[in-house]
Amino acid sequence: MATSRIDRRALPAGTRIDRWTAPDGWEHRVFDWRAEAAPARGSILFQGGRGDIFEKYLESFAHWHAAGWNVTSFDWRGQGGSGRLTPAKNCGHIEDYADYVRDLGDFWAGWAAANPGPRIAMGHSMGGHLVLRGLVEEVIAPDAAVLVAPMLGFKPGIFGPFAERAARLLGGLGDPARPAWKGNEKPYTTETRASLLTHDPDRYADEIWWQTHDPSILTGPPSWRWVIEGFRSIRELAADPRLAEMRVPTLMLVAEHDGLIDGKAALALAPRLPDLHLVRFGKESAHEILREADAVRDRALAEIDAFLARRAPQA
Repeated sequence: MATSRIDRRALPAGTRIDRWTAPDGWEHRVFDWRAEAAPARGSILFQGGRGDIFEKYLESFAHWHAAGWNVTSFDWRGQGGSGRLTPAKNCGHIEDYADYVRDLGDFWAGWAAANPGPRIAMGHSMGGHLVLRGLVEEVIAPDAAVLVAPMLGFKPGIFGPFAERAARLLGGLGDPARPAWKGNEKPYTTETRASLLTHDPDRYADEIWWQTHDPSILTGPPSWRWVIEGFRSIRELAADPRLAEMRVPTLMLVAEHDGLIDGKAALALAPRLPDLHLVRFGKESAHEILREADAVRDRALAEIDAFLARRAPQA
């Protein structure tokens, strides 16, 4: 399969950046790219991870758009171009992950009514976690779902099995909305942020270019509350009996040697989903599977294309 060759540092012709206002008045930044030919192949809502911006995925969006899909994405509340929830500069904060899930459900309701099927929900990392919660809690009802390196477990780090307890203790020593650490994607590591995310230095540099071009979309480290609520949301999702009843056809892509999140947690949860196709990547892939070197990225896109052809055929 030929890799999409677009200018990853420019918005493609025909795209639109808009604002969506949640019921509580919070404004979110939205990307939308309508299919050129009618009828569209279908519609994809793609949601990125913690601190992500939709510009990082323009290359994958171009691949799906070329195949005839409408493609939409929005920056999560409190990050990217969707404002901040704390006065700490660029800190990614949330009081409760239920706020993210509520935004997803509210956005989906209007988006699904305005976009033709089949409708696909995709999520990377934290976005994968939240899409799965949305499926289990039935706030979204896609025809199929794709979870890319879903955040279904944190790396335990130096605190091992006591990591959640340690986060609650450390977060409680001050304002839990303060940054949990100064930099990088995880604390207490000698690995660079780039090596945690991708083996492709040019694709990694794309994100830095966009953030330098528009510093307002840069999101730094998470708040302690984000970390604490992340532990809770992961734990409660893993214990939710509704996982076994969630029958939306789902593709899960897992990087087994993911240095950022715990890929083993995703592999452990996967068998509990009754209609799941699991694809594993080895040492060749870091966390951002869709922004990896061509061999990995092309394989991932081919797996997604084949899954959607089987499980979400055009009406």
